[in-house]
Amino acid sequence: MSDTISFELGSSADRPPNRFQVNPVNGNSRKSQDGPGIGSGSGTGQGQGQGGLGEDGPHEVYRRLTNAEGELLEDDTFDATQMLNQHQPRQQRQSIKSSFRDKDKPSRFKDLQTTTRFQVDPQNEESDESNDSLEERELLDNEYDTKYGKSFRHFTREALPRLDNYRNMMSIQAAYRPTLDELHNATLVGKNTHSLTRNQDPESGILNGVLKFGWIKGVLVRCLLNIWGVMLFLRLSWVVGQAGVIEGFVLILTTTAVTTITALSMSAISTNGVIKGGGTYYMISRSLGPEFGGSIGLIFSLANAVACAMYVVGFCESMLAMMTTFEWEIVDGGVQDVRIIGCITILLLLIIVVVGMEWEAKAQIGLLIILLVAIGDFVVGSFIGPKSDSELAKGFLGYNATLFKNNLFADYRREKSGIQHDFFSVFAIFFPAATGILAGANISGDLKDPQKSIPKGTILAIVITTGTYLIMVLQCGATVARDATGNLSDVVNGSFAFLDCQPGECSYGLQNSFQVIELVSGFGPLIYAGCYAATLSSALASLVSAPKVFQALCKDELYPKIVWFAKGYGKNNEPVRGYVLTFIIASAFILIGELNLIAPLISNFFLAAYMLINFSTFHASLAKPVGWRPTFKYYNMWLSLLGAILCVAVMFLISWATALITFAAVLALYLIVAYRKPDVNWGSTTQAQTYKNALMSVQQLNNVEEHVKNYRPQILVLSGLPNTRPVLVDLAYMLTKNLSLLVCGHVLRGSSSQKYRTYLQERAANWFRKHRVKGFYALVDGEDFESGTRALMQASGIGKLKPNIILMGYKTDWQTCDRKELDQYFNVMHKALDMYLSVAILRAPQGLDCSQLLGSQDGWKTTADVPRTLQPNESSGDLQGVDSSARNGLSGSIDSLSRNVSQEDRNRNQLVHGEQNSLKIVKSSSTSDLSFIAGNQSKDVSGMPDPLDAKSANLVSNSLRKSKLKHDDPASLYKGPGGVELPKEVLADLTQFTRKRSHAVIDVWWLYDDGGLTLLLPYIISTRRTWQTCKLRVYALANKNSELEFEQRSMASLLSKFRIDYSDLTLIPDITKKPQETSTQFFNELIKDFVVTEKEGENGSSSRATLNEDDAHITDDDLLAVQDKTNRYLRLREYLREQSTKSDLVVMTMPMPRKNIVSAPLYMAWLESLSRDMPPFLFVRGNQTSVLTFYS
Repeated sequence: MSDTISFELGSSADRPPNRFQVNPVNGNSRKSQDGPGIGSGSGTGQGQGQGGLGEDGPHEVYRRLTNAEGELLEDDTFDATQMLNQHQPRQQRQSIKSSFRDKDKPSRFKDLQTTTRFQVDPQNEESDESNDSLEERELLDNEYDTKYGKSFRHFTREALPRLDNYRNMMSIQAAYRPTLDELHNATLVGKNTHSLTRNQDPESGILNGVLKFGWIKGVLVRCLLNIWGVMLFLRLSWVVGQAGVIEGFVLILTTTAVTTITALSMSAISTNGVIKGGGTYYMISRSLGPEFGGSIGLIFSLANAVACAMYVVGFCESMLAMMTTFEWEIVDGGVQDVRIIGCITILLLLIIVVVGMEWEAKAQIGLLIILLVAIGDFVVGSFIGPKSDSELAKGFLGYNATLFKNNLFADYRREKSGIQHDFFSVFAIFFPAATGILAGANISGDLKDPQKSIPKGTILAIVITTGTYLIMVLQCGATVARDATGNLSDVVNGSFAFLDCQPGECSYGLQNSFQVIELVSGFGPLIYAGCYAATLSSALASLVSAPKVFQALCKDELYPKIVWFAKGYGKNNEPVRGYVLTFIIASAFILIGELNLIAPLISNFFLAAYMLINFSTFHASLAKPVGWRPTFKYYNMWLSLLGAILCVAVMFLISWATALITFAAVLALYLIVAYRKPDVNWGSTTQAQTYKNALMSVQQLNNVEEHVKNYRPQILVLSGLPNTRPVLVDLAYMLTKNLSLLVCGHVLRGSSSQKYRTYLQERAANWFRKHRVKGFYALVDGEDFESGTRALMQASGIGKLKPNIILMGYKTDWQTCDRKELDQYFNVMHKALDMYLSVAILRAPQGLDCSQLLGSQDGWKTTADVPRTLQPNESSGDLQGVDSSARNGLSGSIDSLSRNVSQEDRNRNQLVHGEQNSLKIVKSSSTSDLSFIAGNQSKDVSGMPDPLDAKSANLVSNSLRKSKLKHDDPASLYKGPGGVELPKEVLADLTQFTRKRSHAVIDVWWLYDDGGLTLLLPYIISTRRTWQTCKLRVYALANKNSELEFEQRSMASLLSKFRIDYSDLTLIPDITKKPQETSTQFFNELIKDFVVTEKEGENGSSSRATLNEDDAHITDDDLLAVQDKTNRYLRLREYLREQSTKSDLVVMTMPMPRKNIVSAPLYMAWLESLSRDMPPFLFVRGNQTSVLTFYS
């Protein structure tokens, strides 16, 4: 161990007590006697104090900080000032100097009272040179500063691996670890230097003044008391009489097998991380998820509350039996007395647990002693033998080989009530005697070390109780007869006639009397005391377990209206409200007085919990998440599965009716949690299994060869944030819903912070959730729109789950936008076709960009509403960096290409403005609703959620989930700025692809055979619920006018073979006819700003090579080369205006953009000619691969 120690103190010796921490900074370890060093004395005289704390200082500090193994203690806070005062004179204490960070501070900061790190330093350098030359020589060889001995922590911004770094951030003790931005980005300054006090962490289990139990008192004692119950004294002898010694052993060992396997599974779960309060509920919910955990937690809490009543009634009946022997009674000596005694008993037990866990623990110890004495009394009594003729007449013969031989085998009989017993019926009656193994785990929050205590205490309790049961079975089988008359005259005569009686006629013996244990005992009243101790201890354990589990359940808010019970009181956070609730439930069942029907249900509830514990271990081992690393190694996944199956089998053996009731209750509670979708993320194995299944499915999909019959349109839609172009996303989802992959792509120009990227992803996920769209959001950084979209097309998807169609919005401002933007838009089509992707372009009359029209409809506050504020662990430099990067990212978004704004926006603006002044649609990018304010940043804490704060995202999504608005109501899905209602016309435009359509018409202009995609997409739309009544009208081009009828029959035959229903089929005969003059003038008007005449070309050069810098021009040669195509599309425009202006959707084969033949403005002019003043228009171009087939 290095003798160098670093101290974390204030700037003077008079600061309050703080924390010491051992930090080795000198690699040369040496003993203090071998030579002086920092922190060790020089060995003589005054030098003994100059080194720091004197000779014993470092060792004393280290002793106070560590345990015997040299590990840091959790509660290592002590008075640093007092320690210094003990070892140093006043003048020497002034020699403590700060680390190099304080040395390098500007002078104006040196006097500030800041928390920093100090190092014990020699008092004066002159004495060091004379007396400590060896130390100086060693320090000179060291790479660190020779004047100050510093801890390594001062030389790096990195955090050293420490326990506190991995604590939950909600924990008081959680330590600060620098973010990746702080480490990676040199411009980010500021480090959180707040210190956290260790002795106040609720997770560490060392709260000041809080009582914590070890494995004996906390687990072993509780399990013993809960397992040893009434069955031990009242039913074990009867089991021996019915099943015999051999089958009795099998029965007990079978019961033990179930509990042992469950204990092994529970041990594996409990050692796979820190276990907090909640016991069984906590383990199952964190392993299998909130659905299973919540259902079992509620059922288990109720079962413990009712079990408490059952144990109290058992105590009352025993008390009543003893009172009867003395002929005592309170009211009627029956059920009324049971109710009176029971209510008084449960009230006393409530007082014990409310007073505090310490009193309850002391009561448990006293009850255990009584119980052990009673068991010992029975064992001793069996060796003493019968103490009177009366005991002999009742069948207690003492140890007898013949008797033992007769009792070896089973003798199942019919009860007076008519029930014929067999092995399984006896097993069902005895099994509750083995329950109670969860008594220790249920108070996991009150254990010092649950990971060690639960496995050790539970397994040892099972071993002890099983051994006790087996020994008592042997003793009962060897000493007591099955039947005895109790006739004293037969005993006096010396005959054994008292053993000869017909079954059912005798009143004594193993088969007939439940008081055999008392009969065998050396002192009878001790058995009564043991019976009382067993019942009261089990009742006490249940009264504690139920509220503890219920409190943990309430804290997680899995069910509505129960969070009130989560509040705890006192140092131990006692669930007093839960105690009172359990008291009320138990009292109600005590007043019923008859629990024979409830007992099987309780056993089934316990078994359901055992089953899920076993299944949890099996499922975790099967899913094999990286986080599954239990320190308890003595478990097996198949053994756990066997344990789960055994639990289910035992449930049905005990009572098939109650087993079905139990499963129904678990299922109902499971569905409630699944429906509510609580906002929790516990890293359950269900999540791990979901990932594993998905990964295996994707890998299997790679081995599946593609076939045209299995073609699915997998769409990459360039929407930006989904809420900015909801119409575009709705169309894409209508094509992919329950069918294929949907990816919403978003390109940000330049780099952006990870925090901002996370915010965008959260916002997209929130929109998907609210609109019930099953899709993915892909966000990429790019230098520009083209490079970012290239990255999206190349990198989106995995394996066979890759987009095969790219869907874009129509660029309406292609005539006025920057030429570079137009080229980039056009080049994206080329790149998509180069990659054999199909291309689709949607044009809506009202435009697609709704960023200005819609407010913060997802519950998000934009930065226009909320000033950017400092977040925890952020500096002001952080704030500037995030904001600037966000602004850069937004200004260069894919949405900066404002291609989706309609030319009719001006009219639409006037309409909307007239009805709602605050609503506008403008020609702007969809990022306007995310625009960052570039002015002064407010550093005041805002009450509104920060747009970059992930926590607020979760809160918002949770509140949305809880809203009662109908998901199908457009008014609830879309709101204007400030939450104002939108006009009906605007809502109709926004929901044109999601609202129910009646008598809709889709016109399909299948001009060229692109593989059939132009026909397939409208067919898919026609199968959707909202469009299923629509009509498909198909238009195609005729080859020859003379063969028009033949071609129409051929096309009709083709459509019928494709099994596509259509209402009308029309062939266009004269597509090559010259267009009208008005059409030509319209086209020339579109391209007039782009046409370069020959004279202009001669001034520069008319060659295409010289126009590379500005390709967005149209030369006379270009127009001449594609004159026929232009005329064809203008002719099609005339047909479209004639046939399809009243349609609800037009789908047309998109013209092929030939490389180096068609320029961007010329191509966009074609599209403009076809789609101007038309209904929603979808251009589609397949990749020339068949997507339709008529083969089966």
